[in-house]
Amino acid sequence: MIYFSKNIQLLRKRKKRSQEEMAGVLGLKRSTLSAYELGTVEPSLETLTRFSRFFKITMDKLVTLDLASISEFYLSDLEKGFDTDITGKKLRILATTIDSENNDNVELVPMKAKAGYTAGYADPEYIRVLPTFQLPFLSKSKKYRAFQISGDSMPPVADGSYVTGEYVQNWESIKNGQPYIIVTRDEGVVFKIIYNKIVETQTLTLCSTNPMYAPYDVHITEIIEVWKFVNYLSENLEIQEDSEKDLTKALQNLQKDILHMQKKIENFPGQNKPE
Repeated sequence: MIYFSKNIQLLRKRKKRSQEEMAGVLGLKRSTLSAYELGTVEPSLETLTRFSRFFKITMDKLVTLDLASISEFYLSDLEKGFDTDITGKKLRILATTIDSENNDNVELVPMKAKAGYTAGYADPEYIRVLPTFQLPFLSKSKKYRAFQISGDSMPPVADGSYVTGEYVQNWESIKNGQPYIIVTRDEGVVFKIIYNKIVETQTLTLCSTNPMYAPYDVHITEIIEVWKFVNYLSENLEIQEDSEKDLTKALQNLQKDILHMQKKIENFPGQNKPE
């Protein structure tokens, strides 16, 4: 932790926060924050992640870069979140399971397990107890996972359906207007149509196929995982044929509503996130 203590003290003061205020925001005791700033205690990975998320600065730079030695312009950009890992490759550990023949399982995250997924996604013990299955037509060279979704925001995919996604290693490859499963720190697992604004604003815009729900932006520091939509399973667990084509057709049928959504995206600052 070469520069961590020095950096968090600098960043706290730039935000004009007292140690007590800062500790409250991060869920720490003031004495613990003081120890971090003095360098007498090293933070855990979880705590380091909290600091990184709050300051919108990658853990690597928070630890190894002397922020006091860089230009004000560069430091200001860092504080705005413009130097985070836009690929999504860093600092994520994908826990997985295999079957008796050493093939990757498709782990299934049911409704009851979704609440704990944001905490347990990197914990092999948590992943190990999830139900698993195999879909023989899926590529063995890629990683898949299924999530049970809730709500009516993504027709024709109904409440309670299981949506299977392909793990996205590089977030820069996310294509506009395509369905993805996004795992965020605050909202957990959400299934949405995505518009990629990572290069411009370090965000993804999440849209529903149901026009009753307004689009909203999520900063990449809030995102844990991204899974590209592959297919979905109905309530009786029968795989919907040509699922991706069905969803695309539904989007085409909702063209007017999508154009309306795009206008909302352009005027985003006035929008509120859906519940």
